[in-house]
Amino acid sequence: MPQLVKGGKHIFGWSHVGVTGRIIIPPEALEEYRLKESEKLILLPGSKTSGGFGLGTLESVRKSPLGVVTEVHPELGELQVPEGEVIVYRGKPYCWVELQNGGVIIPPETLEKYGIRINDMLLVIRGSGLAVGFAVKGPIIEEARRHPELKIFKPEMKI
Repeated sequence: MPQLVKGGKHIFGWSHVGVTGRIIIPPEALEEYRLKESEKLILLPGSKTSGGFGLGTLESVRKSPLGVVTEVHPELGELQVPEGEVIVYRGKPYCWVELQNGGVIIPPETLEKYGIRINDMLLVIRGSGLAVGFAVKGPIIEEARRHPELKIFKPEMKI
């Protein structure tokens, strides 16, 4: 897994957002974050700088400081809201999706709430131990564009 700049974040590659909202999670990220097929995952808001979202397990989110969102909104923590439906907490979007065939499908209207559109290229980043990051903007994206060797994961791929 490359590092774009010395001391910078490690990158898994690019993930292309398909027309259905399908986003592939690179196999290295699946392994590193121990994400399993059919597991329910929480989409967390990305940073102001990089946008996008983080994708982590319900268990890891509950154990983190962000776990308060599942306490304030138990319908999210208990997966009682429909898959992909956004819950807003402190002005930021949260939802859950299921891992299927090495990826997730996020409805286009939900993607918009994370600043993402169909056909965007998301940079998949080793984030905190909490969640794998999917960035859509910022300096890290500009740097990644100078690295043609980064692998691109297409929505039709099965992992």
